[in-house]
Amino acid sequence: AWYVPNGIHMQSWTPQNVGPGYDIPLILEPLTDLQSDVMVLSGLTNLPGKPEGPGDHAGGTSAFLTCTHVKKSEDDIVNNISMDQVLANAIGDQTKHASLQLGIEGGGNVGNCDSGYSCAYTRNISWAGPKSPMPKLTDPQVVFDLLFAGFDPEASAEELEARRKQRLSVLDYALDDINSLRVKLGTSDQAKLDQYLTGVNELEQRIKDEAIAPVCELPPGWNGDYDNFPAQLDLMIDVMILAMQCDMTRVITFMYQNAGSYRDYAFIGAPGAHHEISHHMGLAENFAKLEIIDQWEVLQFAKLIQRMKDTPDGDGKSLLDNSLVYFSAEISDGNAHNHNNMPVLLCGSGGGSIKSGRHLKFDNEPPVANLFTTILNTLGVPNDKFGDDGTGPLSLA
Repeated sequence: AWYVPNGIHMQSWTPQNVGPGYDIPLILEPLTDLQSDVMVLSGLTNLPGKPEGPGDHAGGTSAFLTCTHVKKSEDDIVNNISMDQVLANAIGDQTKHASLQLGIEGGGNVGNCDSGYSCAYTRNISWAGPKSPMPKLTDPQVVFDLLFAGFDPEASAEELEARRKQRLSVLDYALDDINSLRVKLGTSDQAKLDQYLTGVNELEQRIKDEAIAPVCELPPGWNGDYDNFPAQLDLMIDVMILAMQCDMTRVITFMYQNAGSYRDYAFIGAPGAHHEISHHMGLAENFAKLEIIDQWEVLQFAKLIQRMKDTPDGDGKSLLDNSLVYFSAEISDGNAHNHNNMPVLLCGSGGGSIKSGRHLKFDNEPPVANLFTTILNTLGVPNDKFGDDGTGPLSLA
């Protein structure tokens, strides 16, 4: 699941026609070459995200994958298990890591981050249970070490850095095992192994070269220097691909930004705080900036989807063929703060179970929770209904 903040400029997001071969709107143009793998779903709601008074960013984010209404409080945190964790509980024992929670912006769960709502509701989309938000990792080096370098949470920064300075690749520790495995594989599996090993080598070197600075915990609403943001984002996409490619995990959530993000997109021609721009007030100038920001967000998502499509996963299929990837925001329109007609993409086919490449428009406003039931069932996890307002599976016929 991939989360973006502050809603979407829906007029430039929604295709004008339905079915296969839908017209690609401006914001979705980065997905043009992937259209056959992208389903656009219009008309879905996530009404449990509607808050008690102000606080739509916190309400919508807390309900993003739980479809659960939370009460306004800074310290009495009560949500519900998120869809990804239902999936992780069912299939997580098949991989080294049941799930990964990743993101770009850090921050803890203490304090008020949105109109009296706890920061736990604005900085987490994955929940193991009512009082258990699952904090995300925001440093690509930490994620890489966790996956591939025998990460020790008690090791000091100096101990980890000492190993990196020795220029020892994680592959050096497994070279004999790798060579032994290679002779037992067929030609196609050898090619797949080679591609994976090359990716690990390249990523480890890139992380060393980039020297991404740690993402520190900062006060809510802080708006500072994000010069390393694009590099950090690209590296996160790399580690996500490798985690799936080597079957370290099959469940990943990614918060592109925290709720109500104030990131400045001057570097792509849309200066100003994103949150403030999303309160567009119907101004053409703000609409133009939102189109730039939203399209750039989709471009980053498209990088992940293209990489998944290009990565073999056995039997002539790709990672994308065997996956389902959900994309959405905490609200629909950033000015109206509404929780209906949500911006939703579903990519991949879940092993061939779902026919992608279509625009489906639902006039009866079904809940996103019903889509989650369909996703769970498609991935082999029986589910009758989900969240506060779920009524059963959503038909994607």
